[in-house]
Amino acid sequence: MKEYRYLIVGGGMAAAAALEGIREVDSAGSIGLVTADNHAPYDRPPLSKSLWKGETTLDEIMRTIPDGVDLFPGRRVANLDVATKQVRDAQGEVYAYEKLLLATGATPRQLPFGAGNILYYRTVDDYQQLRSLADKHTKFVVIGGGFIGSEIAAALAMQGKEVTMLFPDKGICQRIFPPEVVSFLNQYYRDKGVEVLAGESVNGVEGTGDNLTVLTESGRRIATHGVVAGIGVQPNVELAEAAGLKVDNGIVVNRALQSSQPDVYAAGDVANFQDDLLSVRRRVEHEDNANQMGKAAGRSMAGANSSYDYSPMFYSDLFDLGYEAVGELDSRLESVIDWQEPFQTGVIYYLKDQRVRGVLLWNVWGQVEAAKALIATGQSFEPRELAGRIT
Repeated sequence: MKEYRYLIVGGGMAAAAALEGIREVDSAGSIGLVTADNHAPYDRPPLSKSLWKGETTLDEIMRTIPDGVDLFPGRRVANLDVATKQVRDAQGEVYAYEKLLLATGATPRQLPFGAGNILYYRTVDDYQQLRSLADKHTKFVVIGGGFIGSEIAAALAMQGKEVTMLFPDKGICQRIFPPEVVSFLNQYYRDKGVEVLAGESVNGVEGTGDNLTVLTESGRRIATHGVVAGIGVQPNVELAEAAGLKVDNGIVVNRALQSSQPDVYAAGDVANFQDDLLSVRRRVEHEDNANQMGKAAGRSMAGANSSYDYSPMFYSDLFDLGYEAVGELDSRLESVIDWQEPFQTGVIYYLKDQRVRGVLLWNVWGQVEAAKALIATGQSFEPRELAGRIT
């Protein structure tokens, strides 16, 4: 049995940030990190962004591991016993802890067909597989029009690939953007060479290897060399549930990021936390939250009087367009669009009961804190009062 003062289950960005947080407070305590990923922790956003643009390399996205950390990659944790404070992996190895962090992340949702023929994009291994296919072949199908689907379709098209993008919604990122922006994005992607099949579902995938055919609900048969899917994720809460921790759309944590068991913490995609900016509990699957929450969890584990009072932002790159956003972005909310240049530069405000709940900065940079401050006022606004408020 291996024994550690601090044990981390998971190897993503939250886990890497937790290592930094622990070492800020405790320079010598023993740390073990057990992850099902085959690699040491790395940054995930470049997998669908800067790696495809040649702006970074795989070596450069790897996170720095502090001294005194034992890494155990390629090991899936099978059991957590909070009574004995022990974790057991699928190979039978047992790890004892004083403080435990569950940074188990999330798993991509999968379709009920196409096993082995659909790449559910999330890891370095997935990037390497898709990059290898893209180096050899030209035709790709992307299933899903959300965050990952829109980025991967753009990344492949920028490599000169023939990309077909399909999804059951009416448009790209329909659940985030107002209808006029969704319509613009559909045409924008088409202008960039992507075949956008909105309102189309996939019924199956035939073939093997790099000789595949995607079958659609409308009867189309699309020949392709690779199929990538981004249809959402589910938090990995099974370990926590089996151990009796409180789970509600993720592992429920307090302000110190402790679960219902005080010596067990949670952070990142899997954690359900209180967001004071919005006065709601939520779970956030983005880089900023993973890094900020992971570090705060590490500091808390090491004895710092740390409270996670943070509302994370997120961002995306879509060809030549990009945005940063904070708060609640939901196309079902009332939206006010303040264009500086239509569809090129502007700010989208999301309102509920006339109060700003979210802000999306469309090719507007360096204004995230201003957006948070606006949400924090809790003031009521008429749409005309938002014109020019953030530029």
